[in-house]
Amino acid sequence: MSRVVTLIRGDGIGPEIAAAAVRILGEAGADLEWDEQLGGMAALADAGDPLPDATLESIRQHRLVLKGPLTTPVGTGFRSVNVALRREFDLYANVRPARTIVPGGRYDDIDLVLVRENTEGLYIGYETYITVGGDPKAVAQSTAIVTRRGCERIVRYALDYAVALGRRRVTIVHKANILKAVSGLFLDVAREVAESYHDRVEVNDVIIDACAMKLVLDPGQFDVLVTTNMFGDILSDEIAGLVGGLGMAPGANIGETGALFEAVHGSAPDIAGRGVANPTALILAACMLLEHIGDFPTARRIRTAIERTLRDDAVRTRDLGGHASTDEYTVAVLRRLA
Repeated sequence: MSRVVTLIRGDGIGPEIAAAAVRILGEAGADLEWDEQLGGMAALADAGDPLPDATLESIRQHRLVLKGPLTTPVGTGFRSVNVALRREFDLYANVRPARTIVPGGRYDDIDLVLVRENTEGLYIGYETYITVGGDPKAVAQSTAIVTRRGCERIVRYALDYAVALGRRRVTIVHKANILKAVSGLFLDVAREVAESYHDRVEVNDVIIDACAMKLVLDPGQFDVLVTTNMFGDILSDEIAGLVGGLGMAPGANIGETGALFEAVHGSAPDIAGRGVANPTALILAACMLLEHIGDFPTARRIRTAIERTLRDDAVRTRDLGGHASTDEYTVAVLRRLA
């Protein structure tokens, strides 16, 4: 039976890369139907709201989303359309894999997954200014909120993920040496949860700044990393840089009642409409969606086609040092699927 997926093509290069992903999924035989909805600037222009009720209702109904990059409109009251989606549907687990596909970089064998708590921490947005001496912005204050429940469920998600996929190690990333409360709670809860997994997967922990350095020096010492919201935001872009940049970086946002899959890069308005965008991140995100619903064979076929296109055929978009347009790259992947 076909699964219906809410499709948000997005802003900027979003429609171009979404078209490539939908085309490849169709040719690969993915049994999906699309319910197209708007978000971001496109939605603001059409419906006067960057996150219209129709889009939210579609997600509530289908519980699966494939999303291109969205631009958050200025002056609408939204801090981020992406953050709003995560909060609305409690998509607490952000999963960001990074795997070497294009050879020739500093590292040729990276295979990492970062699992990031997606709904708490500093990004919850509890901020204020304090007036001193008549200056209304003399002091800026931001409050991080970290809950035991939030810590427990993200660490358990990371451990279950590692066990299910046969990964060897989960590393807890924290700053408990300085942030005794918010990061200390995360580390304490993570260690408690890890006790019941001691015979299934190795667990260790590392301070965030040391982790950032070690990822550059020797990323092979890590396998799955689990951390809080802001640390995960930073580290996930770092590991994307190790494998060719954000054009190669898919992401999944998982909750108990829904899942959203996306290209994690921005809408790149400077190259929108020029036909040069790299659609790989969104195509790989679509593969994650297929795996989420149990269609592993189709996801495997698409991943293999991408790898052969990039490695064997050396058909690459400009961000990867090639000259292929978005359409030329898409056609090359389709040839490998045939």
